[in-house]
Amino acid sequence: MRQLTPALTAALLVVLSACAGAVDGQQNAGTSSHGLEPTPVLGWSSWSFLRKDPTAAKIEAQARAMRDSGLQKIGYNYVNIDDFWYQCPGPQGPNVDSYGRWVTDPSKFPPQGDTNGIEVAADYIHGVGMKLGIYVTPGISKQAVSNNIPIEGTDYTVDQIAAPSHTEENYNCEGMVSIDYSKPGAQEYTNSWVNRFAQWGVDYIKIDGIEDYNGPDVEAWEKAIRQSGRAIVLDTTEGNFTQALAPTLMKYADQWEFAPDIECGRCARQHPEAGYILTTWTNIAKRFNLVAEWQPYAGSGRWNDYDSVEVGNGSHDGLTPDERQSQLSLWALASAPLILGVDLTHLDQQDLECLKNTAVLAVDQDSIAAKRVVNTGDQQVFAKMESNGEAIVGLFNTGGNAETVSVQASAVGLPESERGYSTRNL
Repeated sequence: MRQLTPALTAALLVVLSACAGAVDGQQNAGTSSHGLEPTPVLGWSSWSFLRKDPTAAKIEAQARAMRDSGLQKIGYNYVNIDDFWYQCPGPQGPNVDSYGRWVTDPSKFPPQGDTNGIEVAADYIHGVGMKLGIYVTPGISKQAVSNNIPIEGTDYTVDQIAAPSHTEENYNCEGMVSIDYSKPGAQEYTNSWVNRFAQWGVDYIKIDGIEDYNGPDVEAWEKAIRQSGRAIVLDTTEGNFTQALAPTLMKYADQWEFAPDIECGRCARQHPEAGYILTTWTNIAKRFNLVAEWQPYAGSGRWNDYDSVEVGNGSHDGLTPDERQSQLSLWALASAPLILGVDLTHLDQQDLECLKNTAVLAVDQDSIAAKRVVNTGDQQVFAKMESNGEAIVGLFNTGGNAETVSVQASAVGLPESERGYSTRNL
């Protein structure tokens, strides 16, 4: 049996079968239901670079840069506002409107007349042909509960659906308590959130701080999206959930992120002159095991999300060129959402060429999550089989010393062939 043996730090190969006929593409288990997007989402998020200071002007600038760089033309079309878009006065919880929903910070997203500032931003993003995402966390603000605020369209109040003794994760504002979905009015409260987002023109909702016990929240938000009549991607991200939640996520969410933030915390800075870096190789390397462990749960319109792709700002990414190539290759093999975390207004040309590598992008968009077939020391190999008989193979050396990484063709799903195989390095 022929061996595939490139001596590279990270190689992403197409192995072209010399045999006649095709074999069936790999399918992941339990993925008969289909989410909103037929392929993994491509876009950008504010968290890695803008952190605590997203503003309408900055979001719009990133959208223009995504368009002008050519990324929009190849499918990058989601512009996502992460945390800190709403008013956060302290541990009593976010400020709320007359129906208990967070209030937009007008200093960051100024309204235009009676038009909410998020809706103004959505109109701009839609005007350049893209879609807008927004961030929330589960539960109800303590402010709404203490003031017995009514639930829109009902005779109930939010204190009647709250579980005030149980605190939800809201990492930066705090002051959120759980919802008891066995109580009348609970679904209607979540419906009112989504209906307002739909009115604003939101296309993507990220619910952060999800734990294993938050399954009812995920289900309620999906039901709320369906009743709203607007097509909205539902992204659930971890507080600390495990694979025990996977069946619920596969049924109700479009994508889910179950790993700690990929950013390197205090090393992140907002301005190029501050010498910021976005991540470290240590944070990237942790994903190899996660990609292997969660592989069975991805596919058919619902995706494992391994967090932001920190490729685009050269040395500010915090990664060497080989490490950036490795991250992008691994995410593509996993058919993960490619949500860029970088500053699109200061793109590094070499990084941009990597991001615009349409052959690698096609590997991500084939919607097949690769399996790990080698895990020995610093050597890891992931592979998936296409429906036309081609194998996509990623060979990785995750250590600091040069190594030759090889794998038997049979291990990646290729049949015996006297004529052998040809390869193409993507």
